[in-house]
Amino acid sequence: MIGKNNSINSKFLFFFISAIIFSASYFFKDYKVFLYYVLSLIASLVTSRKGLQLIKKYNLLQKIKEEGPREHKQKENTPTMGGIFFIPIFLIIILICDIGIPLLKGTLLITIFTFFLIGLIDDYLSIKKKTNLGLMSQEKIIMQTLTAIIFTIFLHYLGLLNNSILLNGNQIINVKHFIIPISVITIVGLSNAINLTDGLDGLAIGCSAISFCSLGVEILFKNNSDYIIFSLLCFALSGLCMGFLKFNQYPARVFMGDTGSLCLGAILGIFCVITNSFFTTFFISTIFIIETMSVITQVSIFKITKYFYKKGKRVFLMAPIHHHYELKGIKEQNIVGNFWLINIIASILGIVLKNSF
Repeated sequence: MIGKNNSINSKFLFFFISAIIFSASYFFKDYKVFLYYVLSLIASLVTSRKGLQLIKKYNLLQKIKEEGPREHKQKENTPTMGGIFFIPIFLIIILICDIGIPLLKGTLLITIFTFFLIGLIDDYLSIKKKTNLGLMSQEKIIMQTLTAIIFTIFLHYLGLLNNSILLNGNQIINVKHFIIPISVITIVGLSNAINLTDGLDGLAIGCSAISFCSLGVEILFKNNSDYIIFSLLCFALSGLCMGFLKFNQYPARVFMGDTGSLCLGAILGIFCVITNSFFTTFFISTIFIIETMSVITQVSIFKITKYFYKKGKRVFLMAPIHHHYELKGIKEQNIVGNFWLINIIASILGIVLKNSF
C-alpha cells in the first residue's frame, strides 16, 4: 500500500476532517460541534505562526539522533517544542467549558498539565544538553504512570470509572477492578505510542487529528448527554492539530516535540477511559499501535536472538516502522500520507463495527 498513488496529502486531510465534523454538526443538530473545531483551528494557526518566531528567537532547536536515518540530519536545528502552541489553548478551553463536575474539571486540568510538563521538561533538557536525550526513559515512564494512577483512582472515587467495557452492539465485558490497571495502561501506552509515532513530518499530528475527530464522532453516537462535552473537546483538539499541521507538514518548519506528543496521547487515553470508548479507541489508534508494536517486536527479537545466537537479528531495517520504509527508499511524504489513509480506514471501520450490531 505504501506508494505515491495511494497516499493522501494535507489538503485532502483538511477537507476530509472538516467535512466529517461539519456533517456531524448537521446530523446531530449541534452547531457547537463545528464551532469548537473552527475556532480551535484558527487559534492554532495564529499561535503557531507567532510562536514559531519566538522559538527561533530563543534557539529552541531540535537535535537529531545519530543512529537515525541519514536523511534526517538535514532536519537538525529545526525549531521544536511546538506543543506549547496548542496544548495551553486546549487547557484554556477546558477551563471555560461546562464539564458538569467541578472536581472532574480540576482533575483533567492537573493531569493534562502534568503530562504537558513532563514533555516540556524532556524537550528543554534535550535542548540544554544539545542531544536528543532529555529525561531518561525510566524517569518519564515513572512520572507518566504515577500521574495516570492518581487520575484513574480519582475517577473511581468520583464514580466515573465504568468497569463494564462496551464492545460492539450490546456486548459488555465486566472487568471489575481490573479497569484501574487497564485504564492506566491505556493512558500511559497511548502517550508513549504517539511519542514513538512522531518521527516523520506531519505523521503523528495528522494521525492525532484523525483519531480525535473519530473519537468525537463515536462519543456523539453514544447519545449520552454526560459525554457530549468530551466530543466537543475532541473536535477542538482535532482543530488544534490541523492548525499545527500547517507548520509541521513536510518539510516541517517546527516539531511538536514531547511537549505535544506525550500530552496528545495521554488526552486520547483519558477521554477513552472517561467515555468508555476502549473498543473504538483501539481502531482509531491503529497507526500508534502498529508503530509501538514494531518497536517492541524489534527489541524483543534482537534480545532473544542475541541471547541464543550471540548476535542479535532484526525484523525491520529500523524501528519504529516508518523508518523501515524510509530506508527502503520510500519518500517521507508518501509514508505519512499512506499512514494517514490507514488510520482513516481503521477509524471508519471501528465506528461502523461499534454502531452496526
